[in-house]
Amino acid sequence: MAHPIKPTLKTEIIPILLILISIVASLYFYANFPDQVPTHWNYKGEVDSYSGKAFGAFFFPAINLGVYLLLFFIPYIDPKKDRYKDFSKAYHVFKGMFIIFMTLIYLYASLAGLGYPISINIVVPAAVGLLFLVIGNYMSKIKTNWFMGIRTPWTLSNEEVWNKTHRLGGKIFIVLGLIMLLGTFFRGDTYWKIFPFVIIIGVFVPIVYSYFLYRKVEKK
Repeated sequence: MAHPIKPTLKTEIIPILLILISIVASLYFYANFPDQVPTHWNYKGEVDSYSGKAFGAFFFPAINLGVYLLLFFIPYIDPKKDRYKDFSKAYHVFKGMFIIFMTLIYLYASLAGLGYPISINIVVPAAVGLLFLVIGNYMSKIKTNWFMGIRTPWTLSNEEVWNKTHRLGGKIFIVLGLIMLLGTFFRGDTYWKIFPFVIIIGVFVPIVYSYFLYRKVEKK
C-alpha cells in the first residue's frame, strides 16, 4: 500500500541521520556517564532529578525513534488519509522539527550529564521557542485530519472552522515562540511563574474561538 504522502530521501534523510547520530552518541554517553546523571532541571537551571546511566543514555534515542516511526505511519491509519497530500510539506516539516528538537535536547542534556557547563534553562526555552515559531508558520497549511492540529468537535465538523481556527492558532504559536525566545534573557522568577498561564491561555483561545466560530457558521 502506497504511503499517503510519498516520503522521499529528501524528506527522510535529516530525521534518519539525527536518529542514527543519537543512537551512536548514546553508546558514547553510556560509556562515559557517571552512575547517576541529571535528567531534569527546574526553570532556574538547577538539577532536581537524577537517573541511572542506562536510562540517561538510551531513553531519549528510543523515544526519538518511536516518535519518528509513529509520525511515519500515522498517515496510513488516519481515516482521513487522503487529506495528507494537501499538506504533505507541512507534515514533513513538523516531523523533521520534532526529531531535530528532541535530538538537540538529548545531546545538550547528555553533555550536561558529562559535566559540561550547559545552561539548560536557556537551551530548552530557546529550542521550544524555535519549535513554536516553525509550527506557527506552517499551522495554517494543515488540512482536516484526526491526528495533527487543533482538533475540536467544531473544527472537525466544518472545514471553514478548521481553516480559520488554524490561521489563528498559527499566529498564537508564533507569539508564544517569540515570548519563549525573549524569556531566555530574563533571569527573574516572575517571568517563569507567569509563563505557564500564558501557555494555557494560548491553548484555550483557539478552542473557544472554534466553538463560537462554528455557531456563527452554522447559523448561516
